[in-house]
Amino acid sequence: MIYIVTPVFNRKAFTRNYLLALLYQTVKGFKVIIVDDGSTDGTSAMIEKQFPDVILLKEQGDLWWSEATNVGVRYAINHGAEYVVTLNDDTLPATDFVEKMMDWSIKKPNALLGAFSIDEKTNEVIYGGEILNWKTGKFENILNNVPAAEQNGLHRVNIFPGRGLLIPVETFNKVGLYDSKNFPQTIADLDFAARADKAGYEIFCNYDAKIKIYPEESGGVTLRKNKSWKNYYQHLYGIRGGGNLKWFTIFAFKNAPKKYRVQFWLRGSARRIGGYLLEWIKEAMCAKK
Repeated sequence: MIYIVTPVFNRKAFTRNYLLALLYQTVKGFKVIIVDDGSTDGTSAMIEKQFPDVILLKEQGDLWWSEATNVGVRYAINHGAEYVVTLNDDTLPATDFVEKMMDWSIKKPNALLGAFSIDEKTNEVIYGGEILNWKTGKFENILNNVPAAEQNGLHRVNIFPGRGLLIPVETFNKVGLYDSKNFPQTIADLDFAARADKAGYEIFCNYDAKIKIYPEESGGVTLRKNKSWKNYYQHLYGIRGGGNLKWFTIFAFKNAPKKYRVQFWLRGSARRIGGYLLEWIKEAMCAKK
């Protein structure tokens, strides 16, 4: 049995559209868990009225993504899940998303399988998996090496975000849940994938299992899009900051191979500190033209 786990907070319209996409899947052999972490916009009431088959777990609003996801994962495991899919409510799974995940999970029962992501507005491919190069500190986009004619089936990676990731329950039993203590909001998914990879689990991007996403809905993207000194600080130190230096430091020293650890941390920190500023300068120069 597959359980799909999704934490939500005050995005009723996104959550409704997301649940509608899951309602019209080509297969029905799965359950959906929504962890509502204290929404005040009527999200829970909408779910109870319109999606009575959804398992709704109501929390108090202080969990953030990592622990809210853990709440759902624990519930799934305690109720006999064989696989857990972590999926965000700002996605629209294709009608055969679950079917394609099931198909490949039969062929690769011990592997982690991630979704192939498409921009909801432009229909352009946004994400097809990455290889994290610990030596250079770069996330290398494998799409650059996958021709359009070969964008199907499984493609091996060594890292994957939590947005559309099928995980065998035995993986949680071996490597633990998401590290919500060190990574309450971001990086927890990458930390989990890094631990799974280190434990010997294969990770693939499943190009047959597609989801549409809204790239600009991420909190980290918003901070980078609307440049200001306040947002720069939040980018580096805020709980929604994609460049949070504290969390990246913990991630680096926790997961990077010992021989690359310091250089991975230095290079990654430099990109997080300087990348925002370079983007800001380029935007300012373009605005003057």
